[in-house]
Amino acid sequence: MRVLVVEDDADLNRQLVAALKEAGYTVDTAADGEEGHFLGDTEPYDAVVLDIGLPHMDGISVLEKWRRDGRKMPVLILTARDRWSDKVQGIDAGADDYVAKPFHIEEVLARVRALVRRAAGHASNEIEIGPVRLDSRSGRVTVNGNPVKLTSHEYKVLEYLMHHRERVVSRTELIEHLYDQDFDRDSNTIEVFVGRLRKKVSPDLIETVRGLGYRIVAPQNAA
Repeated sequence: MRVLVVEDDADLNRQLVAALKEAGYTVDTAADGEEGHFLGDTEPYDAVVLDIGLPHMDGISVLEKWRRDGRKMPVLILTARDRWSDKVQGIDAGADDYVAKPFHIEEVLARVRALVRRAAGHASNEIEIGPVRLDSRSGRVTVNGNPVKLTSHEYKVLEYLMHHRERVVSRTELIEHLYDQDFDRDSNTIEVFVGRLRKKVSPDLIETVRGLGYRIVAPQNAA
C-alpha cells in the first residue's frame, strides 16, 4: 500500500514516514501544499496524511482541489487541537478522518489502516481467503494457522491483491501502489514475487489473467 505524507514540520514528517515504512507502507512525502497537491494529483495513493497548516497552499485548498478533480483516495487530516473549526472545514472539504496535534504515532497508523480497510470494503484488519489469513495490523500471514515468512515486497503484493480480491489487478497498478516515485520500477519483478507467493502461500491462490494481470478469487466458503 502506498501513502503520501504532506507535512511541513521536518521532524514530524520524518517520524510519520519512518513509522509508516516500519508498518509496511510505501511512502512518498512533501513539505508544502503545492508539492503535495502535485503528487496527489499525479500519483495513485491508497491513503494520504495531510497537514492543514502548509506553506504555499494550505491543506484545505489542496484537499478541495483533489476532490474537485475527482481524486478519491482517503485522506487523514492533521489539525491543531484547539482549532475545532479546522476539523469541520476539513471534513466538509472531503477529508475522511482527522487527528489532532499533538498525537501518538500509533493513532495515526491505526487510522490509516482503517481508511485503507474501509476503502477496500473490509470491516476488519484481518482478511481471510480460504486457508490464507492476512493481518494488516501485525503484518502476519498464516496458512491453515501456520505462519508464513514473507519478504516485505512479497507481503505488499499479497496484501494489495487480498484487499482487492475478485478484481483483476494489472502489473502497472501493482507497481504504482508498491513502489515510491523514485524507485526504478521493473514490471518483471512483480512476476517474480507472484511466483514466490505461489510457492510459499498457495499455488492456486493467485490467478493469472492473461494479458490483464492477477486476481485472487475467494472460495465460496471463504470469509
